[in-house]
Amino acid sequence: MNPIASRLLPFFLLIPLLVVQIEAQTTVENIDGKWTFVVDTKPFEVKGATFGFDEDVANYAQYFRELQYLGVNTIRTWGTGEHTPQLLDAAHAHGMKVMLGIWMRHGRPGMEADDSFDYVQDTEGKEAMYNNALDIVKRYKDHPAILTWGIGNEVYLNIATDEEKTAYSKMLERICAQIQTIDTKHPITSVEAWVLGVDWWQKYVPSIDIYGINTYGAGAGFLPEALAEKGVEKPYVITEFGVRGEWDIEADENGVKPEPTDQEKYDAIVKGYREWIKPQPNCLGVYVFHYATGDSHVAPWLLTHFKGMTRPAYWAIRAAYTGKKPDNYVPDIKLFQLAGNKIKSGAWVPVKLDVEDKEGEALEVRFYYNQRTGSRKRRDQLVPLNARGDLTDGLEIQLPEVHGGIKVYAMASDAFHNVGIATTSISVVDQAAAKRKFLVPKAELPFYVYDDLPYVLSAYMGNYETVEVDLGHTETVKSGETAIKIAFKGKKEWYGLGFVDPANDWGDILGGYDISGAKTLSFWAKAGYDNVKIKAGVGLIEDDRPFPDSDIKRVEFSLTDQWEQYTIKTKKLDLSCIRSGFVLFVGGGGMSHTIYIDGIVFE
Repeated sequence: MNPIASRLLPFFLLIPLLVVQIEAQTTVENIDGKWTFVVDTKPFEVKGATFGFDEDVANYAQYFRELQYLGVNTIRTWGTGEHTPQLLDAAHAHGMKVMLGIWMRHGRPGMEADDSFDYVQDTEGKEAMYNNALDIVKRYKDHPAILTWGIGNEVYLNIATDEEKTAYSKMLERICAQIQTIDTKHPITSVEAWVLGVDWWQKYVPSIDIYGINTYGAGAGFLPEALAEKGVEKPYVITEFGVRGEWDIEADENGVKPEPTDQEKYDAIVKGYREWIKPQPNCLGVYVFHYATGDSHVAPWLLTHFKGMTRPAYWAIRAAYTGKKPDNYVPDIKLFQLAGNKIKSGAWVPVKLDVEDKEGEALEVRFYYNQRTGSRKRRDQLVPLNARGDLTDGLEIQLPEVHGGIKVYAMASDAFHNVGIATTSISVVDQAAAKRKFLVPKAELPFYVYDDLPYVLSAYMGNYETVEVDLGHTETVKSGETAIKIAFKGKKEWYGLGFVDPANDWGDILGGYDISGAKTLSFWAKAGYDNVKIKAGVGLIEDDRPFPDSDIKRVEFSLTDQWEQYTIKTKKLDLSCIRSGFVLFVGGGGMSHTIYIDGIVFE
C-alpha cells in the first residue's frame, strides 16, 4: 500500500461516492473591497496546494481525502496528461477545485526543464502551443472541478531577451483572448516568478484575468507593495509558496547554502498565510508548494513528504487552513554538528546530534549527503552515508569519496511516519575525486537500465523509421511485468538504439551516471528466430563532443529464439561518466525480425 495512503486509514471511513457532474460557473469579483473567486454565487477563498501525485492514479481518492483533512480546497497542476480526466473526476468527487495548468515551453534551460525554444523564430512551435492550449480548454471547460486556467509557469524568467519576451507575450494574448471566446465560465490566470511578468502582461496581455505569482518566504509580504508600485489593479493568486528558497541564501565557508530549519519551514507557511497572504484585499489565496513525496534535494526543503514520511510543511498546511495542531509532532533535531572540517574521504567523523520527540516515540536515524555541483541529477541526488553507533552512545558517519563541500543531512523518523531533518556542511578531501572531469551522480549497484529506466530511449540511428519499439511489452517477458520489444520492418537496412541521459542530447549537455565499480553489463534477450546478430554495449558519445561517454564498448552476439543472458565485461572500463547506458546496433540481414530485451543491469 502507498505509505501516504496507509496513513489515512485511521482518519477516514472509506465510502463510495456518487458523483453527479454539474457544470459550474466561476467568476472573480470584488466584494466589499476584497477580491475573491465566486463559484456558483458563493465566495471561494483559495486554500490550495500544488499537486505532485498525478501519476499515482490508483490512490487519487486517498490523496484527496488527505487534502480535505489538511483543509485544502483546491489544487494546482502545471500541465495536463493522460490522467487528467481521472484527476478532475477525483477532485470533484471530494469537493475540490483545480487550477488546471497549460504548459508553455521555456526559452532556455532553467529550473523547470532543460528546454530551449525560440519564441521569435519558431512559428510552427508557437502554433502547436496555441492549438494545444485551445484543445485543453475545449476538452475540459465543462468539467465542474475547473476553477481557473493556469497558463505557463515562469516563462519570462527562462527567456533571455526582450525580443523573445515580446514574442511570447503576443502569443500568450492570442491564447488568452481566444480562450475567452471558447469558455465564458472560467477566468484565466498566467503564472510567473515574482513580478517578472507584470510589465509584459500589462502591456501585451490584457486578456489575463488574474496574475499568478510564485513567491517564497517573506516575499509574500512584500508582494502587495511591489504590485502597487507597478499600478496593478487586477487580483492576484500566489501560485507557489513555502519557506525561502535556495536562491535567496548565501553559501557558507564550504560553498554550501544552509537550509532553513524544520521550525522555519513550518512557521513560514503558518505565519505567511495568516499575516502576509490572507489579509491582502487583492489576493485570492495561495497554493502551497508542494503536496508530493520525493527523495531528491528539493524534498526535505519544500515537499510535504520525504520518501513517504511526513514533513513540517504537511502539518503547517493543516495549521494554516484549519487552525489545528499536529496530531503527532515531527521529531525536533535541536543540534546537529560534525567534528572537524576538510577531512579525507573515508574517514569516520563523530556526530553531535540532539533529537527530541514530543510523544517520546523510538526514533530511527539516517544520514545522507548532497553536492550542488555537476549535472542536474547529481545536484539533486541525496546519497546515503555509512553510519555507526546510536543516539545514546554516540554516532559517527563515514565521509564519501568526493572532493569539496557537501551538505550532510541527519534524519530522525518516528513511529507515526514523521521525519525531522537537519543539515550542516563539511569539506571533504579526495585527490582522485578532485581530478574527475565530469561530475555526475553516483549509481548504486546493481544499477538497472531497465526496468528503472534512469536513461531515456531517445538516440535513434540509421534507418530507424523501419523500427517500432515498445518499452512496455507484456506478452513476451523474461521477468517482471514488461520487456522491450523491437520490431524491424525492413530488410537490409541497419538501425541503432541508445538509452541516454539527458534525453535527446548528443553530448552538448552534461549528464549520465558514475557506474564505477561495475564489473559487468548483462541483459536477457531473444529473437523471433535463431541467429539474429546484434552489437550491444555501453557508451555512444565520442570525445569530439563537449560531454562524451567516459568509455565505449560493444560486443557482437547472436540471438536465438529462447531467452538467454548475455554479459559484457566492464571491469577495465572507465565508467565514471556513462551517459549512454545501453546501445544496440542491428543490421537487417535481408529479413525483418523481432527482438525482445529484458533485465539490463550493471553489477
